[in-house]
Amino acid sequence: MAVVTAPAAQRPSRPRRARGAAESLGSIVLVFESVVVFLGGLTVYGLKALPADIEPWWGIVAGTVLAALMVVTAGLLRHRWAIAFGWFLQLLLVLGAIVLPALAIVGLIFGAMWAYATIKGASLDRRNARLAAEAENPNGD
Repeated sequence: MAVVTAPAAQRPSRPRRARGAAESLGSIVLVFESVVVFLGGLTVYGLKALPADIEPWWGIVAGTVLAALMVVTAGLLRHRWAIAFGWFLQLLLVLGAIVLPALAIVGLIFGAMWAYATIKGASLDRRNARLAAEAENPNGD
């Protein structure tokens, strides 16, 4: 039995979920940071910065895994736990300074950007929710 579906133009479209400022800003920071983290892994490999008993290619693996975690977390920022996990990822990047001290600078810069995105974004979200509530009840009822 064949199933007949309406063409895409005739199907009712589902409204998109509204994204908050914290989610939008945080995802931008994490995606850009993931590129830099991957390149940092390549740098660890190229400089052979790992201890002698650890193969240099583990730098690429670590950078790739951390970058992938950042991209996945960027997609999950609608959940409150993902913001906390983003802070954990920032800590992991700063801890990478044990292997390559330049990663501390990168971690601090992106950590500051992450802090601004999550803190200011949450502030903007609260403000927008308050304004929307006031627009629904203009008389203060």
